[in-house]
Amino acid sequence: MDSSTSPDTDPTADTSPESDRKPLEIVLSYPGRIWRAVAGTIPSPDPNLLSKIRIPTLSGLSGLGILLRPQRRRHGLPLPLHSTSAHSFRVVGDASKSLSIIEDIVEHTLSHLHTIQKSLLFWQSRAEGTSSQKIYFMVFERGPRAFAKEIYQFAISLTSQGSSIQYLSDSASEMISIRLAILTSLQHSLSTFLAEIYLEVNQYRDVLTEGSEKSLTTALVLIDGLFSKLEASLSHASELKKDDNSIAPQFQKLPQLDTETPQWTEAEINTATNLIYQNLQSLNLYLSSLLSTCQKPKNVTTHWVRYTAGAVGLSACSIWLLKHSRLMGSSDIDNWIKDAKESMSLFWKEHVETPLISIRDELFETFKTRQTGGIDTEVQLNTDALRRMLIAFCEQTKGQKLPLDATDQQMMEIVMARYEKEMMHPVQNLFNGELARAMLIQIQRLKLDLETAMLELDQILKANQINFATLAALPACFIVYLLISVMRAWLLHDKGVEGRGTIARRQRRLLLVEVEKRLMQFQACMDSGMDEEARCRFGLMLYSLDRLYKAVEWHAIETGEWMSLKHDIVDIAKPDMETAQKLTVVSRVERMYDCLLPSSKRL
Repeated sequence: MDSSTSPDTDPTADTSPESDRKPLEIVLSYPGRIWRAVAGTIPSPDPNLLSKIRIPTLSGLSGLGILLRPQRRRHGLPLPLHSTSAHSFRVVGDASKSLSIIEDIVEHTLSHLHTIQKSLLFWQSRAEGTSSQKIYFMVFERGPRAFAKEIYQFAISLTSQGSSIQYLSDSASEMISIRLAILTSLQHSLSTFLAEIYLEVNQYRDVLTEGSEKSLTTALVLIDGLFSKLEASLSHASELKKDDNSIAPQFQKLPQLDTETPQWTEAEINTATNLIYQNLQSLNLYLSSLLSTCQKPKNVTTHWVRYTAGAVGLSACSIWLLKHSRLMGSSDIDNWIKDAKESMSLFWKEHVETPLISIRDELFETFKTRQTGGIDTEVQLNTDALRRMLIAFCEQTKGQKLPLDATDQQMMEIVMARYEKEMMHPVQNLFNGELARAMLIQIQRLKLDLETAMLELDQILKANQINFATLAALPACFIVYLLISVMRAWLLHDKGVEGRGTIARRQRRLLLVEVEKRLMQFQACMDSGMDEEARCRFGLMLYSLDRLYKAVEWHAIETGEWMSLKHDIVDIAKPDMETAQKLTVVSRVERMYDCLLPSSKRL
């Protein structure tokens, strides 16, 4: 930016005569020691951008140099270079510098295009809404200051014209249309700028990667010419804004150097490189100022009514808690905490500790061990007693010894036969006969049957004790499952197009559809002779490809498809490849790669 730029666009500008100077020139007037201390606190769209400009000391203010070092940037869509030169430029110094400068500019341009695209989608959704939705947005989704302003305008229009609702609807439509026009113009300018960079790099790729000093000078001259075209293109968006703070940037031009000279001096290269980065910084400042009112509002602004209601509810809850706290002389909170601790302890013991101990014990016991107990011994004693009683009764009744192999069932039949005979004269036989003895034997048999049934029931209960312990632990298992589900959803939630879920897969496929659509639009513009519009569509296609490249990289690496998929994406971005061949590659990418399929086939 030059001296004609308004001071309002720079937050560091003041009312002194120095405010008419460029922000970077003001900073350069201070020693390098102070700049290094302050540069870390200056907000910038790219924190590494200012570090590329070597700020000299007072003794060497005339010599501006560039500190080019490896950048920790996330790699996006590669530049259209030869496959053999893609590795060589990382080794050769001058080629690396030239391509690093171009990559910085491409990275900033793609970042701004992404911001503009998100804002365009937001305002397009608002433009497609009904009148009531537009009015609701104007009043309740633009922050408290806009809320007060719209209520005031609503009251004025209500008293003067009587058509306040229509006024709000019209003002909303006008505001949305202006923002859409500005964003569309910016998108057209930046996408054209991006396409021209790729076209120029594709045309001069042999020179840019040959490793000589000519590669750096060629890159500087090409970028300077592209910034001149961008300056003229951005003036349309500034005219739509109609604001003194949105004056189009006037980029600085390279000095009149002899571009045909085989070598530039180091001072000329440093000066030219610094001018390029100053132009890039001017572009960032201009776009930040212009997008500050046109970009998608933040969530805290859109949902300020909910946050305000939540803050009021939280304040009321805090006051209520304060009334029941020790500060107000109340022990309610302490009692609640104590009750909660006791409930949690009881829950832990009944539904976690005891069931787990029971399951552990049952898993280490055998069914044979469970059969050996006090109730088993008592049953055996009662069985032996009943057999002795049966033998004595039967031998006395028969008057003879019973065989040794006589069963309890056979002896019981003799007892029952004698019992039936004795029941014919019950009173007499109760005192003089064997009726009482037969009845006692039956009672003993009934007792034995009852104890045997109890033993079997006890064995069944012990055999199912693990099931009962598991049922007792079900509430704890359910709570643990809920916690794990919440943590898993929080840790593995879809992060836009880079997520792992079904929604992320769908968004990646939509990016591929967007690439295909813009390829067809590009070819249609070329067939109609609209070269400028074709470059715009090509730039938008590059933006979509860059997003797809970054979104599928890690997923394709996991599936082992990255090398092939990367080659296909790079082929689609090549300017000298036929559109029909690109559409064929897009079709293959859509149906062949697992990370872009509609749903995951893997378990």
